[in-house]
Amino acid sequence: MTIAKPVTLGVLALQGAFREHINYFKSVIQQNEERYLNYSINIIAVRTKEELDQCDSLVIPGGESSSMSYIAERTNLLPHLYDFVSNESKSIWGTCAGLIFLAREIENAVENQTCLGGLDIQVSRNAFGRQVDSFEQKLDFSDFIPGCDSFPTVFIRAPVVTKILSNGEGSNGFTEHKVVRSKNTHVNRAPVEVLYKLHNYDGKENELIVAVRQGRILGTSFHPELSDDNRFHQWFIDEFVL
Repeated sequence: MTIAKPVTLGVLALQGAFREHINYFKSVIQQNEERYLNYSINIIAVRTKEELDQCDSLVIPGGESSSMSYIAERTNLLPHLYDFVSNESKSIWGTCAGLIFLAREIENAVENQTCLGGLDIQVSRNAFGRQVDSFEQKLDFSDFIPGCDSFPTVFIRAPVVTKILSNGEGSNGFTEHKVVRSKNTHVNRAPVEVLYKLHNYDGKENELIVAVRQGRILGTSFHPELSDDNRFHQWFIDEFVL
């Protein structure tokens, strides 16, 4: 008799769309029982160090990145999140605000905002404009997700990756140009891989980086948890969690 391997996937539940992520992961597992027969995958909400310590993987949801960082600092979860992103055995996915929180540098940051430094990138907050400028668009992710050629993405006050940094580049502090740099000194030695560039979204000839991967850490500008499609969540489980 095969004993199912226990795996705990946590969703940071300080603020934002954490319930949607939890529901999507549960739907993936329910729809693919035979696929995951050798695993016992537990999905939990994470608000405390004790809950974080249970996790093999963590998802940081969309929401408000500055509020997320303030709550993490106020509840003393922030140093444990630094430890988690620095742990080479853990995998992480940040969506929208989660991408901002995972970055090494934040452009247009709010004063005293913090970031975890897990991804060697600089991101720009609210790069597409205000809430009224939010949009949906079907994108072709089949280059890295097999068969995912028409995925309905949702961009809500979304960030973009404005710069790929050298491993560990950046320093502490808040600059006069409102670029916050992570206090995390851990160096992720994997290269940053650009997974997707958004082309001509506003009719202009531009290429905006909206999905990146650096080893075990994934970041997306958009909200897969708000689309009517769980393929991105299944890919994260298959590619990063198991």
